Amino acid sequence: MFQREIEDFIEKVRSRREFLKMSGKGVAGITVAASVLNLIGCSNTKPADNTPAPEVKAFVTPTGLIIAEPNKCTGCQRCEMVCTVANDGKIHPLISRVKISRNFNYGPEMTDNYRYENGYYGNFLMTPETCRQCEDAKCAAACPVKAISQSEATGAWTVDKNVCVGCGACANACPWHMPTIDPEISKSTKCILCGACADNCITGALQMVSWKKLEAMLRRKGYTFS
Repeated sequence: MFQREIEDFIEKVRSRREFLKMSGKGVAGITVAASVLNLIGCSNTKPADNTPAPEVKAFVTPTGLIIAEPNKCTGCQRCEMVCTVANDGKIHPLISRVKISRNFNYGPEMTDNYRYENGYYGNFLMTPETCRQCEDAKCAAACPVKAISQSEATGAWTVDKNVCVGCGACANACPWHMPTIDPEISKSTKCILCGACADNCITGALQMVSWKKLEAMLRRKGYTFS
């Protein structure tokens, strides 16, 4: 079963990447099977005491996989600081492209069972979030001045600050509210797949696994990309 899951993932990614070359569309929307996560050292397997396993989040992007592991995140917010220093020249967690501080207390959503959910007032598991780089990005579709477009170099949806009017339509349209308006300059910010957050995560809670690295891992296991 695991072999079939991995082969299916490889075929979907190969097909989407070929499509990306022709059309500029992203590769988002492909599910990353548990067997693929296991290959790169991540697992959703339940612990021995049968308590719920922290869910590993994996997102397929044009440059590779973005992986977030709640069980490794300490909530230090270093990723947010590094992100804004690298992209904005200042430490400003609010406009960070990766989000952790907003989930610190109660996780992505506060529920009546918050004591058993992610967050400081729950099970102490932190939830890093970042842009999914959707294939048909709602943020781009909602922008009234077409300030968000897909980069030819990386495939990431990026904001042209020379065009952006800071209206916030992108933030409202995004199902996860990932774009954020910088209140100091009234411009939208969102992830450009620079990797600064993952490169500086001291616990490895955030990873960016490039296609080249993933292909090397798969080849070592006897799989090949066409």
